Amino acid sequence: MKQICVIGGSGFIGTRLCRRLLESQKDFYIIDKKQSLTFADKTFLCDVRDIEGLKEAIKGDIIINLAAEHRDDVRPKSLYWEVNVKGAENVCRVAEEKDIDKIVFTSSVAVYGFTYKETFEDGELNPFNDYGVTKLEAEKVYIEWQKKDPLKRILVIIRPTVVFGEGNRGNVYNLLNQIANGTFIMVGNGKNVKSMAYVENLAAFIEYSIYFKFGIYIYNYIDKPDYSMEDLVNLIYRVLNKTYNNRVRIPYILGYTGGKIFDFVSHITGKRLPISAIRIKKFCSNTCFGTSVPRTGFTPPVSLEEGLIRTILYEFLESHPNDPVYFTE
Repeated sequence: MKQICVIGGSGFIGTRLCRRLLESQKDFYIIDKKQSLTFADKTFLCDVRDIEGLKEAIKGDIIINLAAEHRDDVRPKSLYWEVNVKGAENVCRVAEEKDIDKIVFTSSVAVYGFTYKETFEDGELNPFNDYGVTKLEAEKVYIEWQKKDPLKRILVIIRPTVVFGEGNRGNVYNLLNQIANGTFIMVGNGKNVKSMAYVENLAAFIEYSIYFKFGIYIYNYIDKPDYSMEDLVNLIYRVLNKTYNNRVRIPYILGYTGGKIFDFVSHITGKRLPISAIRIKKFCSNTCFGTSVPRTGFTPPVSLEEGLIRTILYEFLESHPNDPVYFTE
């Protein structure tokens, strides 16, 4: 049986992936700087920046690297490079030394930057922030590793869009929570399109990808169909059995200006605030992506709508006080 090393497996996506690996009776272990709340007995504590620690911890046949610095407000900014790029270099170095020929790397659609039309894997790469820039640089590191032995090594690069699901405290949860507690106000016209991915489906595709043969594979991970922001908000209100007043809106320019003010206050006080200019810009922008995943034969186990409904029910209409939560962007 192949042994799978899941770097960053203590996080939101990693925990869901490891649950799937356990259910399918695969041999796996986790390397993370934090103890897994679900698989403590399978966790080796190690930072991806620690090459000597990785040399000691990594073994087996397959590496799945989920580790990343990804928040918008990481300080110092050098952490993006140390974790995302240097971490990739360390993983490749250890894989080469230990003759591990298969790596699955979760990158991000952030490598495309802001998009104004549906963007597939061959789209223009134009990241706008340090996260996207360093994810793209990490991809290059892994590609160079594969090219050193192209008839033997397997590299899968997966670029997920925004990922949501039960227990996640990222941007999708923030939207759900605002609607649930009655504080949501639409910024912009609501016609912008948002591509999303349900965590169970992404985990299923990562597991599916470990069977690919030699070569380089690059896939956006998106659950279709895309929702406009207006349609997404309507769905959330419907599941929560709430009434949506769609006539109350804030023009984009006012919302963005307000975000700038929050940025200034955050800079002065040193506190992280829930509103920022970049978050307003993300909320009002198109993030519409296409994917070649269906060509692989993969079928998501859950529809996007069902994933949203499961998440809303879990977070706001059921009780799960002892389940772990994961704070992401």
